[in-house]
Amino acid sequence: MEATNIQYDLERSLKRIDDILNESDKSFEERNSIPSRSELTFTNGFYVDCTALFVDIIDSSSLPEKQNRPVLAKIYRSFISEMVALMNGHDTCREVCINGDCVWCVCNTPQKADVDGVFDLAAKACSLVDILNYKLSKKGYQTYKVGVGIDDGRALMVKAGHSGSSINDVVWMGDVVNQACHLCAEANSPGNKRVFLSNVIYNNLKDDYKKLCTKDSRRDIYQADVFNIGMNNWLKEQK
Repeated sequence: MEATNIQYDLERSLKRIDDILNESDKSFEERNSIPSRSELTFTNGFYVDCTALFVDIIDSSSLPEKQNRPVLAKIYRSFISEMVALMNGHDTCREVCINGDCVWCVCNTPQKADVDGVFDLAAKACSLVDILNYKLSKKGYQTYKVGVGIDDGRALMVKAGHSGSSINDVVWMGDVVNQACHLCAEANSPGNKRVFLSNVIYNNLKDDYKKLCTKDSRRDIYQADVFNIGMNNWLKEQK
């Protein structure tokens, strides 16, 4: 992102603030599926039902203590590059976001089968990390663990940034995003499995997938250790 070098103008800023705060609530539409980001402007937004999937490196703050900076860059780049490729290639994925060493996506899931597809994507994400760790260990680099969190619900999709510049992005707000992030943060911690999913996700899974999940004893969420068979078979052949 390049700087625009346009000097800040307080009077214009005050007008923009008033314009934004005075927008009509009716400009935020309800949609059954996620619209194209091209439909977003700086004055509208869409309420949508969606599924959020988060994948985050656990205890990433300790990695700089174990690897020099060039190697650390390779570790992060390989994780982010391939996780983005995996998510972006999924049929229902509509947005992929990067927050530090966390990669997450928003998926369009109007049908139950679509939720099964996101669970499949979580399994592929787990197998991808296993493959990345295999590659890292072959180079003598530090390996890592990830947590995966999935939730389904309602989110507000808006375009945010500075109108009139190229500095903007789509922002997703709502419990579905926050909960998936929180589940991701708890997953794969000591005594926990690698994937945490909400009861909404679990209830919409097909029976074969439900059998792979166990209910958390403390609350109404579920855990799973899953992998993609094809990716896992490739890994087995290397060992």
